Amino acid sequence: MPIVQPAVSLEVAQNLGLNAAEFDRICEIMGRVPNFTELSIFSVMWSEHCSYKNSITWLKTLPRDGERLLVGAGEENAGLVDIGDGLGCAFKIESHNHPSAIEPYQGAATGVGGIHRDIFTMGARPIAALNSLRFGDPNLPHTRHLVKGVVSGIGNYGNCFGVPTVGGEVYFNSSYNQNILVNAMSVGIVKNGETVSATAGEAGNPVFIVGSATGKDGIHGATFASADLTEDSAEDLPAVQVGDPFQEKLLLEASLEVIKTGAVVGMQDMGAAGITCSTSEMSAKSGAGMRIDLSKVPTRQSNMVPFEILLSESQERMLIVVKKGEEQKVLDVFERWDLECEEIGEVTDTGRLEFFFEGEKVADVPAEPLVLGGGAPVYEREYRRPAYLDKIAAFRIEQVPQPADLLAAARQLFASPNIVSKRWIYEQYDSMVRTNSMGTNRPSDAALVRVKGTNKALAITTDCNSTYVYADPYQGAMIAVAEAARNIVCAGGEPVAITNCLNFGNPYNPEVYYQFVHAIKGMGDACRRFNTPVTGGNVSFYNQSVFKNGTEPVYPTPTIGMLGILDHFDQQMTLHYQGADERIYLLGASKEDLGSSEYLRVVHQIQQSPAPVFDLEEEVALQELVKEIIRKKLVTSAHDVSEGGLFVTLLESAMPLSLGFSIATAAAIRKDAFLFGESQSRVVVSVTADQEAALLNHLRSQSIIYTHLGHTTTGHVVIDDQDFGPTRSWASTYDHTLGELLEQ
Repeated sequence: MPIVQPAVSLEVAQNLGLNAAEFDRICEIMGRVPNFTELSIFSVMWSEHCSYKNSITWLKTLPRDGERLLVGAGEENAGLVDIGDGLGCAFKIESHNHPSAIEPYQGAATGVGGIHRDIFTMGARPIAALNSLRFGDPNLPHTRHLVKGVVSGIGNYGNCFGVPTVGGEVYFNSSYNQNILVNAMSVGIVKNGETVSATAGEAGNPVFIVGSATGKDGIHGATFASADLTEDSAEDLPAVQVGDPFQEKLLLEASLEVIKTGAVVGMQDMGAAGITCSTSEMSAKSGAGMRIDLSKVPTRQSNMVPFEILLSESQERMLIVVKKGEEQKVLDVFERWDLECEEIGEVTDTGRLEFFFEGEKVADVPAEPLVLGGGAPVYEREYRRPAYLDKIAAFRIEQVPQPADLLAAARQLFASPNIVSKRWIYEQYDSMVRTNSMGTNRPSDAALVRVKGTNKALAITTDCNSTYVYADPYQGAMIAVAEAARNIVCAGGEPVAITNCLNFGNPYNPEVYYQFVHAIKGMGDACRRFNTPVTGGNVSFYNQSVFKNGTEPVYPTPTIGMLGILDHFDQQMTLHYQGADERIYLLGASKEDLGSSEYLRVVHQIQQSPAPVFDLEEEVALQELVKEIIRKKLVTSAHDVSEGGLFVTLLESAMPLSLGFSIATAAAIRKDAFLFGESQSRVVVSVTADQEAALLNHLRSQSIIYTHLGHTTTGHVVIDDQDFGPTRSWASTYDHTLGELLEQ
């Protein structure tokens, strides 16, 4: 009985996320009006999530070359850098924002699963995970519901899968009340020569689908991720996938084992757009085509029609192309791991994707026009300077009253959800599985992970203060890169490369697109100066909630995931003081600056102010100095000044060993700016009395401004001879505030 497909029209195309011009272009490519299955293929592959049609022009301006780079942006599922000793490090960050806003547990869990698959499809074993999370006002019950669901999803999937979550960041801001951001990062290690590419090879090679059976979850998920969230988006719940970490663990081990058989030509994760994306990308990369029998795809639901099988984003699945004649090697491996492994087609030399179902051809489309860099549309959107920047430019620090009670202001600031410890969150993650993590008892500004079998360690971080980017997209994005590099340097590492996750509102909004363009420019300039090429990542537009009374884009959030290397793990530098009576120095100049500080928002309720003072050349010089004094072992701790300013940095360095500090503020700068301002390019270091002279000799030979702040104590905080109380009381606030708030 012939398969009946829905009629196709412009209205149908528009309902699938295509515009009139794109529909006309599809008809031109096809030489006819496509059937519904073919139109569905184009709709997901030409969605923003898959094609980057509104961003690729600007992404190409980012630096993509570097000495250590083995695989660059867009070449494979993840970037790959040479870390020496015959090893490469694969790493990438991606978003799972819309699914997590609708179904937080599964949305976050499958985001973790998907990013790990990007790593092990290249032949690398994941050894660490990080994340970057944005939520709305934590006083709202809905926000607390989302936080608990996302954290449980990340924790349960990662813990069961057996990869430690070693770092990350969490921010709260009302712009994320409806549209949260969930960015997941994975880092893996592979021996040189044991990587595998997402390619199809020669005609006649058999094509296998392996892993879980295919269901109806995640259908049109890429299209769902390429539209604004509305009050009706909960009805799109089928677009949210369901994850199984135990199945993924089996798939990981089977995939790494099957690569070693030598029978694999190419391997591709089935993420966004499922079989459609995997077949088209592998074919286009090889200039080949594929002939696929969808009837052979194992399904877990009956009566699935062809377009559902093609577009399903069911998790824990891979597409593998095998050398003809070596099929049994692959079948044996997956049988041993008790996983589905079904031959569903073969590679052809036609350049076309031909899909059959129960003997009938249901779709016949060219592969090349579907993919990024092929025939997918590319747009350059209009952009204009946001009107709100005028209000930001009008800010004057003189209009901000200095607090009559500095201690009360400090306590108010220190209780902010963006300042206090995220212990309630990270304690739900297993950070020690596989025993590579180095930061449990010796915390550093970046997460440190041993590379087993070598003396090396990786330094990894995710960073972005979206308030800075909102205030100045260009400078804010530069600061995001600079802070990531600063964290790695303060941990004893050398920054090597970045991956990014670019979270913005609707690209058709000219003010949002202005934020995007200028953030790309700032990121590019900073990466070029730090020699940290962009190895890939993810663009997530449409993070914009639509309500009956208008729209609300999230703060622009270009998250930076940065990788650094320690040639020997004993180069680690911790962030905390080591004992009483150490000398405390501030490297870098403090400024009369309160721009975009947490202090302004929390204490003075000022939401709009300029980005903090930042100079890229000052930052580079500071980081070079910090590298030198760490390598010369002149300091006992190093901690960068960021959110909350110098006061928070000093407390974070004191709390791990319940030490205290006694410091004096600078007379030339108002006290709140000195203590709570967030001007950049500053690092606090401590030094023992017997090393102080050597440190000062080195500092005097440099151009960096430095200040002797005071010394460490046995457990009390003193500022300008005013007693701010015992460190343990501040630590109690730091450790418990967020948990108490979220458990309301």
